[in-house]
Formats: sequence, structure tokens, C-alpha cells
Amino acid sequence: MNNTPQRLRASLLGGALFLSRTFISGALLSGALLSAPVFAQAPESTEATETASTDEKASKRFAEWDVLQPPFPLNTVNVKSTEVTWASLDVTPDGKSIVFDTLGDIFISSIDGGNAQALTQDFAWNIHPAVSPNGKQIAFISDRDGLSNVWVMNIDGSDLRQVTKEKNNIIHSPKWSPDGQYIVVTKGIMSSRSIPAGEIWMYHHTGGTGLAIKKRVNGLKDQKNIADPAFSHDGQYIYYTQDVSGGFRFTYNRDPLTSVFAITRFDRETGEEERFISGTGGAVVPTPSPDGKHIAFIRRIQEKTALFIKDLATGTETPVFKDLERDMQEGFGSEGYFSYFDWTPDSEQLVFWTAGKIHRLTVKDQTLTTLNISIDSQLQYADAVRFDVDVAPDNFDVKMLRWSQKSPDGKKVLFQALGKLYVRDLKSGKTKRLTKQNSHDEYFPRYANDGKQIVYTTWHDQELGSVRVVSARGGNGEVITAQPGHYVEPAFSPDGEKITYRKFTGGYLLDPTYSVEPGIYVHDLDAEKSIRVSKQGMQPHFAGGSERVYFTEYVSGTPYSETQLSSVDLRGEDKRTHLYGADKVSEYRLSHDKQWVAFVYQYNTYVVPFVENGKKITISPTMTSLPVKQISARAGEYLNWAPDNQSLTWFHGPYLYEQSLAEANAEDAVPVTEGLKLSFSRASKKAQGYTAIVGGNVVTMRDADSKQEVINNGIVLINGNIIEAVGPADGITIPEDALIVDATGKTVIPGLVDTHAHGSQGRNEIIPQQNWSQFSNLAFGVTTIHDPSNDTTEIFAAAELQRAGLRVGPRVYSTGTILYGAEGLGYKAIINDFEDAYFHVQRLKDVGAISVKSYNQPRRDQRQWVLQAARELNMMVVPEGGGKLQQNLSMLVDGHTGLEHSLPIARGYDDLTKLWSATKFGYTPTFVVSYGGLMGEEYWYDRTNVWQNERLLRYTPHKLLDSRSIRRPTAPDEQYNHIEVAKYAKTLRENGVSVHIGAHGQREGLGAHWELWIMAQGGFTPWEALRGGTIDGARHLGMDKQIGSIEIGKIADLAIIDGDVLADIKRSEYVSHTVINGRVFTAATMQELGSETKPAPFFFADENSQFIPQATQLEVDAKAKNYHWVH
Repeated sequence: MNNTPQRLRASLLGGALFLSRTFISGALLSGALLSAPVFAQAPESTEATETASTDEKASKRFAEWDVLQPPFPLNTVNVKSTEVTWASLDVTPDGKSIVFDTLGDIFISSIDGGNAQALTQDFAWNIHPAVSPNGKQIAFISDRDGLSNVWVMNIDGSDLRQVTKEKNNIIHSPKWSPDGQYIVVTKGIMSSRSIPAGEIWMYHHTGGTGLAIKKRVNGLKDQKNIADPAFSHDGQYIYYTQDVSGGFRFTYNRDPLTSVFAITRFDRETGEEERFISGTGGAVVPTPSPDGKHIAFIRRIQEKTALFIKDLATGTETPVFKDLERDMQEGFGSEGYFSYFDWTPDSEQLVFWTAGKIHRLTVKDQTLTTLNISIDSQLQYADAVRFDVDVAPDNFDVKMLRWSQKSPDGKKVLFQALGKLYVRDLKSGKTKRLTKQNSHDEYFPRYANDGKQIVYTTWHDQELGSVRVVSARGGNGEVITAQPGHYVEPAFSPDGEKITYRKFTGGYLLDPTYSVEPGIYVHDLDAEKSIRVSKQGMQPHFAGGSERVYFTEYVSGTPYSETQLSSVDLRGEDKRTHLYGADKVSEYRLSHDKQWVAFVYQYNTYVVPFVENGKKITISPTMTSLPVKQISARAGEYLNWAPDNQSLTWFHGPYLYEQSLAEANAEDAVPVTEGLKLSFSRASKKAQGYTAIVGGNVVTMRDADSKQEVINNGIVLINGNIIEAVGPADGITIPEDALIVDATGKTVIPGLVDTHAHGSQGRNEIIPQQNWSQFSNLAFGVTTIHDPSNDTTEIFAAAELQRAGLRVGPRVYSTGTILYGAEGLGYKAIINDFEDAYFHVQRLKDVGAISVKSYNQPRRDQRQWVLQAARELNMMVVPEGGGKLQQNLSMLVDGHTGLEHSLPIARGYDDLTKLWSATKFGYTPTFVVSYGGLMGEEYWYDRTNVWQNERLLRYTPHKLLDSRSIRRPTAPDEQYNHIEVAKYAKTLRENGVSVHIGAHGQREGLGAHWELWIMAQGGFTPWEALRGGTIDGARHLGMDKQIGSIEIGKIADLAIIDGDVLADIKRSEYVSHTVINGRVFTAATMQELGSETKPAPFFFADENSQFIPQATQLEVDAKAKNYHWVH
């Protein structure tokens, strides 16, 4: 499921999986059972988990975890290099040596260069060295205890000890006080974004919990960063970098020329703060001189990053070096806004890193000396987790079953799959459709308490939706709503005389007609009349009779999304709020007699007595005011009480669970893991008979690492969905009954594999019968997408509909909802031990995921737990990149499948290239959203008239294009960062690193071609770019045995393109036909050749239907933000 119950998710506009595992009753146990590991309940804590008891700890797998020695195998590579990547450094007080970091180790070398000596050489990631004033010790950042903290060692690397002991907040950038007693640091604290908002803290060198120097300005919700602290020469002041732009939200790729950052001076005697250095180009990384006369800092001058010096006597600010690597003012800055640099003790020279080398700059005459420093490092790395994926089985197991529930008499189970409602008889095991119609899709079923009727909603792209009631024996549903609309979440009153439901607005994916008066309604079946009782809320239901409607709603004015349970009477008046679940409770369901409430808290289900005292009661697993019981230990949602209020059911993908109150309240009760498996097999949709692609130039990508095979005037002969022959036209005999596709004058390539795609697959759990964005993807030749962040339930439901041939679009694979490290209702995944990680990976695998997105979990041990769980469960793990260089590189050596998004620096150097090339860690830079400057997407809006692209306008509403592309920013090439990112990607690919396209959903289908074109801008040949768009992506996702190349025995996924793409890569967008699983679609119409079924016109073909209601626009924007589809 999605991490959020489907009804709440509609308003959360995304979600995490709210899953559960529990006991199931005897009747249910007659079906197939699932067994899975039992996980202990994680105690709630805003910091870290409380220390478990010895007995509890001993009972858990991997209870003792050593980041330096994880349980998976490690390999060793020897890296010898005279280049280092993004090296932070410090000069020793005697001026004789430099201490610096690179590739997660600390080195020391002579101030004149030469061979560097490694001071650390282990599997910890060690960065940001700072030498003590007496020259005897080095403070540095290490994650050896699981999280980045301050450690201190002697100057020779001996006598290691830990100073800070943070468990969740990330520590960086240590600097000593002049007396050597204190260390000031940046403490990164996650809010509702996984980008830490920094605070400045000071610690005694022997330890302690620290003292806050500068806290976040906007409190808990703040996403603005404060970083790069440094003491003045006399210790009176602390200088630091501060984001001084307005508001509290972080935004990507901010323009540093608008003065986003300034340097603040804090007076330790008076506590006063002063804006000390600011202006055009910003000011970051304050570095005071030892003599107290100057401060060196970093500033942007147009596209260049420059090293400046401020004279503290005159205030003059002078650039002394203008060719630094690009700073990180446009990025996260969590690890600092530039690699740290230092003065020599005499204050006459600055020592800094740039362009792969360490340099000494004499301030007086600006003479530059480049040091020749060599490193010889032994580095460990784990093999990347990657497993084969069966892309096109003849039959597949349907896993994304939704809204499963037991009939009131306990004899049947009702559920939805592949867009229709089904009923399984528990005695016979037979499954059949509930209704006989095939004209519309069916959603959100619920039984009446007497078991005689079922209420559900429908959807049809042209006729819209309705609320219907059908006999539990089956038949045709009776429409109870007066007009078409967008309806979800219906429920009967306990006496069966009324129905409550929610109405929402259309637009974007769904026809916006009848998008009026959204909210919660009550329908009287006798009077045949509906009345709106609330303009907001979700998950409506009755309890304790038919006089009040209870619903979940958001709490206003809180730093994070929080929920509460409220109710109104049947006139929509007398509103009361009963329960408060803060930012962890996503679903509430009162028993029919209103004696109990079941709720979902961080993916698990609990029950507690319900009492009304006229006050709001806070509920959670740790509440002590009332007895609360955990009844699930495996993910689940859609809570349903039995008519007698004595048991509860819920579902998780193909599994249905049940728990009785008697069992839940037993003295020895424990959550259990067995459920009824409802999954069934369905045939995959594939072509029948022979198809021949004739006369084109076939770019096969066969043996692409060793040759560049192109067959001119070739034939691709397909039998069903399998390529039977490939070769020159004169060497292949075409069967007489074959479907002939003339490819003369065209280029035939394997179907494009978009390894980092995004985009909405539905609205409020409704999957449109035609999704214009997926039509567009397929029309541009994209045959496979991997979406590393989406609504779990929606995307896997859409994937199965596509596989069954009930939807037209690319093959869909996904991680489902991310394993988020920050705060966010429906997104955050609390991972406090290995079993938590296993739970999260398992719950996503259950519903169809081939991978999980480890999204900025702050602790390295958390990320390693996820990797170990994935290894055991044959799942891939893709982490979020683009913001934290050092964390990204630790992900490389830990064995993640690959990096999503580019590194936050423009390029790496020889040391990094050698390390990366030794691994199988893939690289999906998503050039269109590359950070550190204007993104690649902006470039194509700037340089091309996207709003006039006729191929895009076939399926994309021009309203979306007009507002985004007609009035667009423009900038010189130097302001765009994607070209430099592509150049380093080219270097990596030349050294054996897999580099693939990932269009990020930025522009439907066309974005995949922008990715190819950007690769060409970075030096890839057209053939090499196509390799990155086809076989390299397939190999990265474990699919290369079946797709990614055109060769005998592989699946027929192809794109046929007008013109010679190898001569001009920008011809790639001119796709005439797309072949997927052997089925041939005409790009201009999405008509399948040989099929009588014709696509229906989209609602926005009518100019008057281009509009998007405000409520829908807010939902769409929030969904894109929550799933990180926009940057």
C-alpha cells in the first residue's frame, strides 16, 4: 500500500505505507497464509530510540551493529593519485604541514607537498579535519558510531576519542577555540525536509551535550541553513554563514547573485549578532586570519566562485583568486558551502583546494603555488545490490489488491484489483467479479452491517464518477448520487439507512467537470437526498448511531502535518474534536458502538477505548491515560470493524488481516504476521503473431561495451513479444501474415529506459483509464520507467493495469513511497534497528516494489540496515543524491545500487574516478535537475520553444506548457551547471561506470530526450548517449537480460524514429512508432496497429476544460512537493 491510508493520502497528496501485521481469525486462516519476520514495536522518540533492555536487544537480529564491519562482504581497492576531490584542509600551527580529507580519510602532508600520510584508513567516513591550537590533536567528523559526530585524535592518528554523541542530528565543520578548550560545529537538524537546517553549537573538547550559539530562526519548521562556524583569533567572536533570504523554506538552485547568504558575527561577551559581510554574490565560509586583521571568505562573481579577503580595519573586500570550483550556495550546504581552507600561521598565505589540487596563495602579490601531493589509500567498498528483474512474464501475480475486507458473516472477502471489485468465497476459495459491467472502474467498497449491500464509487474518464449501492450477491450497482463527479470513501451508517462519502475536485488527470462544492456528504437512502456536512476532511464514517459523522482532518498552524478526529451533526453543525494524533497518526476508525477507536500510527495498527469527555485526547502507542494495544506488526490500512464490534480487519496489498479484541487484550497478546493471501494470476498483455520492422537503420546495443553495431537497411522480426531475428533485409524471410512496419529512412533503437521518472499515476486512488502523461512518455519512445518516489498504492495499481493491457503507457517499476529520513506524516520511515529496516523493505516488496528509495536517512547505520535487508530480500536500494557529497560517497562504498541525482559538485577528480570505477555503483545524474546552477530543464525552456512542440502537445495540456515555458528565464551557458555534470559523467562512463538517463518527470517523455541531448553536450557521441538511454539503464535495473538491446530472444521494446539519430542526436524526439512487448503504437495517435480499440479524446481537447480548480492545483502542487518531483 501507500505509506498513508488511501483516503488520507488523497489529502496528503502522497503517502507512505501505513501497513500492519496481525492475528487472523480461524475462518480467515482457511486461506493461504503468509509468514514473515516478527518485529518488536519501536518506542517513539523524537531524538533516537531509547536504549533497549539487554534481553530485548539480544532477541533481535543484528542488535549489535558496527558501521566499520557490516555483515556484508567488503572489497578493497588501492587508490593512488595526485588529484583529490573536494578536500577540506587545515594548516598546523607550526606552518609545516597540511591536514586534509579525501574519499573519507584524513591525510597529512608537508606544506610543500609530497607523499601524504593516511591518519585514518578504515570503513568510517572521516572528513573536515581541524588541528588544535597546540598542534597536538585533530578534531574531525566521523560516522564510525553510526552518525556524523566530532572525534579527536592525536596528530599522528593515535588515541581516538569521541566528543559529540548526537543520535539524529548531523554534526559537521568543527573549529577549535583559540584556547583549545572548545570546538564549535554546525548541527544539522531535519525538519519537514530531509535537508538539514543548521544551527551553531559549541562543545567542550572533553564532551558534554553542548551549548547552542545560534538556533534556527523559524523554529521547528525552519529549513534555512546556518553553517561554517569559525572563532575569531582572540575567541571573542564566532563567525558563521547564514541564509538570509526570506521565509522558512529551502529552495533549490537559488541565485547567489541575489545575496542569499551572508556572514554573521556573534559576540560571545554580549550575545549580540551583527550582519558582518553581505552583498551581491553572497558571502560564505568565514575564515579569520591568525593575526586578527582579515577574514577570508567565498563569494560568487557572476558565474565564478572567488576567494575574497575583508580588511577588518578598513572594511575593504578584495578578491584574491577568482577561479575556485563552484561553491554550494545553490545547494544544500549541509557539509559546508565550500571545502574548508586555512591561513598559514604568519597570515601571509591562504591554503585552499580547487581543480583537484591544493594550492598556496601569497596574499600580498597573489602568487599561486600548486602543491604536488600524492595519496596512496586502501579503500573498502561493498558490492552494489542489484538483482535480475523478470520484465515480461506471460503471467503475473496481482499484488496491489485494495480495500480488502471480510463480509459481516465471515464467509467472504471483498476486494478491488485491476480496477474491478471481486469477492472470494472462503470455503471454496473461488473468486468472482461482484458486478457484471465493464464500462467503468470500481473503487472504495464497504459492506453494510447487515451484509446485504455494498457501497462503492466508480470512475469513467468521459462519464466521470458516482456513488453506487449493489447487492452483496452481485449485479449492477444503483447510482445514488444526483450528478456525476469525483467520489471516494463511502460508508454506511450502522443501521444502513444513510451513506457518507467524500467529493473532491477534478482537473489535471481527471475531467474537471462537476468540480463544485467538494467536501463530506451524507446521503439519506429513503429521502434520496445528499447534504454537505463539512467542506473539509477525509475518511468519513458513522459511529454510535446515525446522528454524527466522524472524519479525519488536519490541524492548522503546526510546523508539521498533524491530524485529529472530529465530527459534525447531520446539518454540518456542532463540530467537535475528539482525538489528536499529532504527526504520526494517519487513520482513525471508531467502532460502530463508539466504544473503541482503531488507529494507524507509523504503519502499524492500534486499538484503544474511546471516551468522550468534551476534550481532545492525544493518542499514541505510548499513551498512559488509556490502555492501548498494538494489534498489527505488518503494514496495513483501511480499518473495518465487524458489526458486533468485536474484531477488526485491514489489508496490506495481497494480504488481509484480522484481530479480535479478545485476542488483542489477552495478557500474552503479541502482534502476529499471518494473513490471508488474496493474490491471483493474470495474463500479461502482449502482441500476437509476427511483426516486421523493415528498412530502418537498427542500432542494436548488442555487446555495447565492446562494439557499436548498426545494421543499415535492417529488419527486426518479432514473434509475439519476442525478437526472433535481427539482421540485414536480404538475410531475413518475413512470414506472409506478418504486420509490416516500414522504417525506411528511420532509426530503430531499443525502447528508452527512464531510470528516474516521476509523475502522478492517479488522483485520490483513482487511476484514469487514459493518463495523458503516460501516453506522452510512450509516444516519445519511453518503454520502461523506474519511479523512485511515488504514491505506493497508486503506482503499483497503475503498473498492474498496464501489464494486464488495461492501460496504455510504459512499463512501470517503482520504489513506492520513499523511506524518508525527515518529518512528514505518511512519508517518514522510523528506522531504529535492522528489524525496522527489514519491515520497511518487506512491506514494499510485498506490493510489487523491485527497489526502495533510502531518502536521506541521517544515520549511516540506518542506511546500512536497509542495505542488509535489501540483500536478504533481493531488492535494490537507490539513495537520494545531489545535496550531500560526503554522504553520497559513503553510499557508494556501502553498496547502494546507484546514485539518484548528480553529485552536488560539478566534477570529481582522479581519486574519486578510480574508486567509483572499481564498484558497480550506477549513476543517474538526472541532468535536467542537476544542482549547483541553473538546471538542464531550464536550458531547454531557454533555448527552445517548448510550448510549440507539436509532439508534446499531442497529449500534454497546453495550459501546463504555457505557464511554464512561454515567459521563461534566460541565461548564458556559464550559468548552467548540467554541462559540467555531463562532462564528468562522460569521464566516469569512459572508466566503466554505468551512466543512465533519468528525466525526473520534468516534461512528459520529452525530458528523456533532453537527457540524451545533455549527454551529447557533455561529450558523449550520439551512440553513447543512446547507450545511456537503453542498455545501460536496463543493466542498472537488472533488466538487461530481457530489454535494453535489439537481439534474438529479447523482449520487443523499440522506438522507431524519423531521420538519422546517429548523425543528429536531436532527431531522437521524432518518434513515429513505439513498440512495447511486441505491440506497435503510432506515436501521433496512440493507436495500436492491428487493434480496433481507439483512444478516446482527452478532456482538455476542449479549450473550456483546460482549467484546474484551485483545490486541485493545491493538491497537485503538494503531491509534487511531498514526493520531491519538483526542484
